[in-house]
Amino acid sequence: MAAPPARARADYDYLIKLLLIGDSGVGKSCLLLRFSDGSFTTSFITTIGIDFKIRTIELDGKRIKLQIWDTAGQERVRTITTAYYRGAKGILLVYDVTDESSFNNIRNWIRNIEQHASDNVNKILVGNKADMDESKRAVPTSKGQALADEYGIKFFETSAKTNLNVEEVFFSIARDIKQRLADTDSKAEPQTIKINQPDQPAAAQNSTCCGS
Repeated sequence: MAAPPARARADYDYLIKLLLIGDSGVGKSCLLLRFSDGSFTTSFITTIGIDFKIRTIELDGKRIKLQIWDTAGQERVRTITTAYYRGAKGILLVYDVTDESSFNNIRNWIRNIEQHASDNVNKILVGNKADMDESKRAVPTSKGQALADEYGIKFFETSAKTNLNVEEVFFSIARDIKQRLADTDSKAEPQTIKINQPDQPAAAQNSTCCGS
């Protein structure tokens, strides 16, 4: 009787917390909205704290539940957001290709991550607003790639407006995290413990919960 609740509980194989980090106005909220809801809006409202969306995707036969947090980029609230680094498994560092200062600040954001996030957190560099006219571009693609290479992370240019590479960015970091977690699990835990023990208590908990 306890099996169905346990099955209902397992609607995903991995729960992954992602953070969008970067200066204010680089388009973090637009990227999140495009990926989670498939929409884009030109009416820009500055995020004043933290907002998050959930989207479940499928990767290599596994269901991955992504909990994506959109952090405010303003200097004045940067201290508030440091608490949100805890538990993050992946971080998207976003800059605006038409704003050189937002690109230069990526180094500061990386220092912030090194200070507050876990050592093995996955990072990916994102140059947003790639749909803008080339005459407005302030950061060449080659410069973004060079910075990513320096830190040994992947690099994408995106456009939340035209949906350029938005899915690719989130799927790429999710795949890398899934691989890391799978590798960690297989090294750290003997399989018998993993398969047999956690299910019983979880099922028991769930059945009482559903009965209330």
